[in-house]
Amino acid sequence: MKYPRWQLLFALSLIITSFLIYLFHYFIFKDLHHIMVFLVEDIAFLPIEVLLVTLIIHRVLSNLEKSSRLEKLNMVIGAFFVQVGTKLLAYLSDIDPELESIRSNLLVTSRWSDEDFSRIAGSLKGHEYVIDINRLDLRYLNALLSREREFFLRLIENPALMEHESFTDLLLAIFHLTEELARRPSLEGLPRSDMVHLAVDIGRTYRLLVLEWLDYMRYLKKSYPYLFHLAMRTNPFDQTASPVILDEES
Repeated sequence: MKYPRWQLLFALSLIITSFLIYLFHYFIFKDLHHIMVFLVEDIAFLPIEVLLVTLIIHRVLSNLEKSSRLEKLNMVIGAFFVQVGTKLLAYLSDIDPELESIRSNLLVTSRWSDEDFSRIAGSLKGHEYVIDINRLDLRYLNALLSREREFFLRLIENPALMEHESFTDLLLAIFHLTEELARRPSLEGLPRSDMVHLAVDIGRTYRLLVLEWLDYMRYLKKSYPYLFHLAMRTNPFDQTASPVILDEES
């Protein structure tokens, strides 16, 4: 490994400075024995110091830094669902002919534990996530996605997202679907083969969106109960959901 010249010069200057201090000490006190005793003690403690700095302190600082990055990342994910994610999820779930088979698993409540979230997420991975192409309104979907195109681009450009693989996959799937719709001269009268192709892209987006939404709900419940309460009252899978708090809920 080749080190930069300034690092080599810096290391050399530290060694020379240490040698000069020891030499100054010897000229003043004329006690080589005392110098050697403390030098050996310092060298003996060096492995412990390396252990403390590199393994313990470094790990603690890394964990704190990672926690801070994840907190900021979850704020970005929250902005995504507020801006477009929940609306997109509500639309796609409405044209899922098999929605009733999983709807009960998506009615998140405050009584859910981490184990419940993990169990439900595992079961949802086996859902087909198909959409009924006969009920698919491509013009509406194109309008919904195209007006958020710049927002999607800003999210993809966020370097922090590289640490959240599942959300990155979701954004790429949505951006791909947005481009597919935008590049067609017309969304009317498309052949069935093309509709089937688009249905595959939509199904991929739908699947990733459901799983990411569930993971985000888990995060809100754990970290921000007041935001979680609003998210429950606007659950796109709950047909009775309403942001208005009724008397019996207060």
